[in-house]
Amino acid sequence: MKAALWFVALFGVAVASALLAGGNQSTVTVFWSPHRVDLSLNLVLLVLVVLFVMLHLAWRAMSALFELPHQARRWRLQQKERAMHAALLDALSELWSGRYVRAVKSAEKALALEALLTSVRTADDAPLRHTQQLRALSHLVAAESAHALRDRDARVSHLQSVMALDHDQKDDAVEAAMESAYLGAARWALGDHDAPEALRWLDGLRHGPARRTLALRMRLKATRLDQQHTLALDTARLLAKHGAFSEAAAQNLLRELAVASLNDAHDSAQLQRAWDGLETAERNQPEVVLHAAQRMLKLSGEAAAVMPWLTPLWNRMVQHPDSCTPAIRERVAQTLARALALLPPDPEWLASIDRARQTYPRWLELQYLAGMVCWHHALWGKAQQMLEQAAPQLTHADMKRQAWRTLAQLAEQKEDTPRAHLCWKRAAEVAG
Repeated sequence: MKAALWFVALFGVAVASALLAGGNQSTVTVFWSPHRVDLSLNLVLLVLVVLFVMLHLAWRAMSALFELPHQARRWRLQQKERAMHAALLDALSELWSGRYVRAVKSAEKALALEALLTSVRTADDAPLRHTQQLRALSHLVAAESAHALRDRDARVSHLQSVMALDHDQKDDAVEAAMESAYLGAARWALGDHDAPEALRWLDGLRHGPARRTLALRMRLKATRLDQQHTLALDTARLLAKHGAFSEAAAQNLLRELAVASLNDAHDSAQLQRAWDGLETAERNQPEVVLHAAQRMLKLSGEAAAVMPWLTPLWNRMVQHPDSCTPAIRERVAQTLARALALLPPDPEWLASIDRARQTYPRWLELQYLAGMVCWHHALWGKAQQMLEQAAPQLTHADMKRQAWRTLAQLAEQKEDTPRAHLCWKRAAEVAG
């Protein structure tokens, strides 16, 4: 449609021009003493148009002639700029393919070309695009390659060059390159097992980049390396919330860090604060509960403080037997026996343990626990019966040894010396 309208307009102009030129009888007289020249107006208009076109073409030709040196200069600058970008691409390709020496040379070539372009550029030249970003990436590639080559001095030099970029001319791309520099420096510090240095670089990140999964993973590794288990636990929680681990891996990691944070406590008050700092899901894990209870009993022997921790675990174990493995049941029985022995006799606990023993008669750990609690309640006969049934079959070394010791003490109370000697011998024979 547009082409048809152009044709119609062109024909209209042609018809109008033909009508004007065919019926125009005007003349133009030029006096040039002593001559007089009469010219048709159509001829004069034609000559003027031709003259204008010729002058315009001549002007364009002269402009193109004088522009040739500038075009040649722009072409040379473009060639150098293309070579600079090609060198950077070669450096990246060689870095990823493991040719670190070549990567360093290509990155240094890109930096040399960038410095040359910056030095020869004048105010009339077109500004170079992405100069800061290209310089930063070249230094980062060189630093990464130097780190792989264990050239610490070169790595530090290139990293300092990135940090020295003009802060007043940064754009989003340069900011991204700077964030890459901070993350790279933190990763290199972790490679050198320098956790404080890695944390210093990670602390230099802005709030947004600092909460990215990559940064959080490195912070987790650095805090664990620096034995800052509480901070590592907080970081692991963020990573688990972001879905950085599978559910099983996150649960195992949180359990491990929770146990490590409990180990950092050196008295009962610190341990209580560490326990209060755990989240509900972490306090519900049997391994964490048992470790906290055993740690508290070891530090202060405050059995009353650990019973509120052990009671929910005990209830869950007897009400949902599939929720605890045999190893966990053994630890629960051992810890409860130790804690209850430090408390005054409690008939409610005795009744609860006896009901559980009757409900699960095949659980040897419950027979052991019932025997130890009966011994604590001065029920010597029942204690001896339970422990004699459990002691030969127990697999946990500490529980088996304690069962034989208790039987030896019961035999000594009855003045049954041969039996006491036999039990002490069985306790001594248990491999630790």
